[in-house]
Amino acid sequence: MTIEQIQKLPKIELHCHLDGSLSKKFIQKRLGRTVADEELCVSDDCTSLAEYLEKFELPAECIRDEEGLEGAGYDVLETMAREQVCYAEIRFAPLLSVTQQMGTEQVIAALLKGLERGRKDFGVEYNVIVCAMRHHSTEDNFEMIKTASRFLGAGVCAADLAGAEAQYPMHQFMELFEKVKKLGMPFTIHAGECQNAVNITDALKAGAARIGHGIAMRANQQIQNMAADAKAGIEMCPISNLQTKASECAAQYPLREFLDAGLLVTVNTDNRTVSNTSMTKELEFIQKTYGICDEEIMLLMDHAVQAAFADDAGKARMRQKLEDFRRNL
Repeated sequence: MTIEQIQKLPKIELHCHLDGSLSKKFIQKRLGRTVADEELCVSDDCTSLAEYLEKFELPAECIRDEEGLEGAGYDVLETMAREQVCYAEIRFAPLLSVTQQMGTEQVIAALLKGLERGRKDFGVEYNVIVCAMRHHSTEDNFEMIKTASRFLGAGVCAADLAGAEAQYPMHQFMELFEKVKKLGMPFTIHAGECQNAVNITDALKAGAARIGHGIAMRANQQIQNMAADAKAGIEMCPISNLQTKASECAAQYPLREFLDAGLLVTVNTDNRTVSNTSMTKELEFIQKTYGICDEEIMLLMDHAVQAAFADDAGKARMRQKLEDFRRNL
């Protein structure tokens, strides 16, 4: 596909963090000051995940009240609309926005209000994934997810587990996700972003419908088979994964390997602003770097529809948009 065709492609994004994807314009307005690009985005020579995570401090300040959360939801859909994203699952950690004045329910409701306004203005359909954080207690995480479950089917679609994976391995959260399963809440789990492949097997055993990143199952046929058997979506974020050194270099990045293995691979931005990326940029990158052909770009979008936590009517609308695009290729 040409760059122009990639720009026009209806895109589906399943792994996008709210705080890491807020526009510079929005952040400056909220903070009331000018912000330099280097305060928000990592450079090409980013050396580690720790360095990458430093860029989240300023956006986090912007979403600690209802006005900020509502504005953030609207802002992220405005950004996505510019590159023809037709459906997005936006994830955030409600407990990181909770204050004495604003509980979990208010936090989620405020974000949904902004997203709904954005949907009406920009035509981007959305769902929210609520992130349990690894450094929070099982009790706090479960209470948050239980509150979020009241919005299931009304803007919230799933739960997630995010945070310092190396420090808090998946086996510590098996009980939490057993309880989440009983709530009827689907979930995806960040696993295998660090070099621990066991986190992926534990996430799949816990019942994760999708795996965030999953890089650690590179060259591991057994775990890849397990993911394929579970029909688990693999949420890959190429540019971010290379910036954080989750994968040492582009040649070692397993996107082509996973795709050839028949896994349900999807391509995503992770953090649009922090990584200075977009879905268009990600697709151009994999096309040039891994020889991803036109049919495979369409396959990645088909995978995203299949793996999405959207309802059947939402998936039908996505499929129709992709079909219309195919006809005009």
